[in-house]
Amino acid sequence: MLNQDEREKYARQMVLKGFGQKGQEKLKRATVFIAGAGGLGSSSATYLAAAGVGMLRIVDHDKVELSNLNRQILHWPKDIGKRKVGSAKDKLNQMNPQVKIEAIEKRITEANVCRLVEGCDLIVDAMDNLPTRYLLNKTAIEKNIPFFHGAVYGFEGRAMTVIPGQTACLRCVYRGAIAEEECPVIGVTPAVIGCIQATEVIKYLVGIGQLLANRLLVYDGLNMKFTEFKIKKDPNCPHCGKPAKGKK
Repeated sequence: MLNQDEREKYARQMVLKGFGQKGQEKLKRATVFIAGAGGLGSSSATYLAAAGVGMLRIVDHDKVELSNLNRQILHWPKDIGKRKVGSAKDKLNQMNPQVKIEAIEKRITEANVCRLVEGCDLIVDAMDNLPTRYLLNKTAIEKNIPFFHGAVYGFEGRAMTVIPGQTACLRCVYRGAIAEEECPVIGVTPAVIGCIQATEVIKYLVGIGQLLANRLLVYDGLNMKFTEFKIKKDPNCPHCGKPAKGKK
């Protein structure tokens, strides 16, 4: 499935143990859904495109603003006022023309989320609000699609991987709603977490390494520490737990 240009382009990663040409072909066949084209989405999409994932479906409804440019690396000053998905697609197409980019200008809602993720192998959570994260988490579990969570606040970031039916999910970790507020963030934080999300996606698709399954990884950039918390599956979780008798 790989042409000569692809074999040359991805030569350095195909020599990795457990990767090889078969691993690269798995990446090429994959379709990854990226929810959000902001800081996390920019970083994760950049490295998934560079790695040769066959198709990225990026969904976002916002326009580029000047205040985005400290962290959303796919958007440049010339893109201010443009739709983020179009701006992201333009840069990713230049970066790797062999990767198909599907840019969808929509807000993710309960009414459209199932249609939006249809046909995707994985979901990358690059959102900035908990209600949409919950919606994506629930949809991933219902449709049996692996879900890669990432979140940032200031110099801190978090990441975890959810394998439906096997691991704890996002709702097992976060209980209830969190008040909406403007999120302070330094640009390097979504770069770190977005790269971790992309790493998890690549590992899952190729079938190598140990995932952040039942583990929440917390990054503290100010003190340059990574801390890991074990997460247990909640049997009463409203998303992944067993439904009560008489309920579905």
